[in-house]
Amino acid sequence: MTKINTNFEQSLTSYFPNIDPDDLKTIVSFFKPEILKKNDFFLKSGKKSTKLSFIKSGLLRIFCDTEKKEITQWISTQGYFVADLSSFMSDIPARWDIQALTDTELYTINRDDYEKLQNRITRWHILEKAFIIHCFTTMETRIHNHLSMTAEERYVYFFNENPQLFNQVPLQYIASMLGMTSETFSRIRNKIATGNS
Repeated sequence: MTKINTNFEQSLTSYFPNIDPDDLKTIVSFFKPEILKKNDFFLKSGKKSTKLSFIKSGLLRIFCDTEKKEITQWISTQGYFVADLSSFMSDIPARWDIQALTDTELYTINRDDYEKLQNRITRWHILEKAFIIHCFTTMETRIHNHLSMTAEERYVYFFNENPQLFNQVPLQYIASMLGMTSETFSRIRNKIATGNS
């Protein structure tokens, strides 16, 4: 467990830059190991998100059902946090379903313990701000790419960043996440694979 916690601590430093080592250990102490089996739900839409988790291993899909189709918002992978952040922070019903695509190992903190951190860590308001900024910067980058790139550019960018996912998850989920139909996705994939312009 010590080795795992050390790795977890190292990962957290990207979310909490310049954090005091003792504060980091305090934060880590509030996270508990959690296991999700493949197809288990981490969260269902309409329910309030009561936990925030760091993915040690595995894949989770964030998605929602609309009247016309199912939309995949993101595939969360090892080394990232997962939650419906608006629900977790604001105590409102979640808009997203979050489901394990594989057996998944997490480090999880519940909302009650998360709120206790402000009383345990003097600089928590600064650290929490840095964490939220990190999360929203990541989201803004995704939105910018989605709006500014062509479908093919989005495909190439995502493939270069996450090549392993193309062999690990159903491709229709990736197509949905990239804002394209399965047919467009397949056409681009075949075009790139054959080297046709």
